[in-house]
Parts: sequence; C-alpha cells; structure tokens
Amino acid sequence: MSAPPFTFVLVFLLFSLIFLSNTYKLWLKTDSYYRDLLDSLNRTPTPFKNVFLKGLENRPRWEKRQKIFSLLGLVAVIAMDIFVVMAYIN
Repeated sequence: MSAPPFTFVLVFLLFSLIFLSNTYKLWLKTDSYYRDLLDSLNRTPTPFKNVFLKGLENRPRWEKRQKIFSLLGLVAVIAMDIFVVMAYIN
C-alpha cells in the first residue's frame, strides 16, 4: 500500500482544524457559539429549520448533548489525524 499524497494529508488536517475550532468554540465560548448558531438558523432559509430550532430550545440539554458528541468526535478526529500522518510518513 502506498502513502497518501501530501495534498490529501494537508486537506485532511485542515478539515480537522475546522472541527477543532468548532469544538473550541463549543467548550470555551459557549454563549457566543450558541448565539451564532441561533442567528445563522434564523437568518438563512434552511430545510428542516424548525427541527434544528426545536433542538436548541432547551439550552442546557443542547449543551450537554453537544459536548458529549464533541468528546467522541475529538477522540475520532485525533485518532484519524495520527493514522493519516503515520501512513504518510511510512
């Protein structure tokens, strides 16, 4: 099996940075993240907009659910970053 191309590794790591940025906002800037999310949903015509807004109504529940999923995602993203970089190096 050959190593993945450098551009693939770079793009993969850039997408990981986007996830890590959103995780940072969720954990350390929760108020502004929540407000930005609400404003974005109210500003744009999104399919299933009411479903998303309903999920945001109960903020403590939303926060708890988002933080649990972000922890799972954080573990998965870091693990995959390590695997991709290891595959490129070897």
